[in-house]
Amino acid sequence: MNDKPPRKEAVSKLPAGSLRNALEGFAIRKKFVGKGPLAVALVVTRHARASGLPLDPSSLITEQKGQVMGLGRASVQAILKRHGVTRVLAEEGGRTSRGSIGKMQAYVEFLNGWHSTHQHIDLAAIETFWVDCVRKFFAGKPLTLKLDAAWGVRAGLRNLTMQAIARQKEQPGTQILGSLMQHLVGAKLVLILGEDALTHHSANASDQAPDRHGDFDVEDAAIHVTTAPSEALIRKCVANLDKLKRPLIVTTARGMMTAEGLLENAGIAERVDLIEFEQFMATNIHEMTRFRLNERRATLERIIAAYNAIIDAHESDVSLKIQLGDGK
Repeated sequence: MNDKPPRKEAVSKLPAGSLRNALEGFAIRKKFVGKGPLAVALVVTRHARASGLPLDPSSLITEQKGQVMGLGRASVQAILKRHGVTRVLAEEGGRTSRGSIGKMQAYVEFLNGWHSTHQHIDLAAIETFWVDCVRKFFAGKPLTLKLDAAWGVRAGLRNLTMQAIARQKEQPGTQILGSLMQHLVGAKLVLILGEDALTHHSANASDQAPDRHGDFDVEDAAIHVTTAPSEALIRKCVANLDKLKRPLIVTTARGMMTAEGLLENAGIAERVDLIEFEQFMATNIHEMTRFRLNERRATLERIIAAYNAIIDAHESDVSLKIQLGDGK
């Protein structure tokens, strides 16, 4: 990697012909659409600019065989800064994304293949292509919470979570549903308790800090928001109880069954509150509107405004934002 001080790159554009088409086709075919894959593309392209083509994919894996060489926040942000982009693409630079090595290998194969058949390849222009993809990623279309007079609140939330699941399938390795759930719970708590009553964190941030007991710490409650309850989560609940904290798990309908079994096995089922996410949100929304239909939209607007502010402050992926829409 180039260790020189960051400087803004001169704009180099790909021709409208075959190379651009090949890159666009590769990005669609191999699903280079999320922050992890885009980080891989930027770092590997920079390796190619530094050492030339062809690349040996085995030389781009760390000695521990677990990560792509140079794939970290500092390296990725240094590349983006040269193009005038200062927003953080990924807190870990894509290192924690599942399948990053496979993505690297696929991209190296693409670059080497193009090089072998065309010889000249404008790597500066290719880097600009990926930076443009990052810009499009930041400007991604938000999720939509649809309001229909025939729907209950829970049906609207169900539609929203289904959108998150669909996007997650399109971007393997991402946790869109988990991020959505955590920050919606946080937004609702802000409206009920006030901004100063709790601290927000990125959905990917570890909750292992000594002074942090869950995704949200409110009075003596440790609130855990998860799509997939695990034994590790149950151990955290045990630790909460040891510290006189009252654990509360908010999860999906499917996660409820898993959590119930794990809590029973640990012998703490009666000491941990377990609530399904959509019910948790819908119940409070009805209470906040005092069950008045004409106040529902205004209340949801307040929750979404708080949610979007949390996304701005703690997440780099603006496509996590929510907009209100009418109809089904």
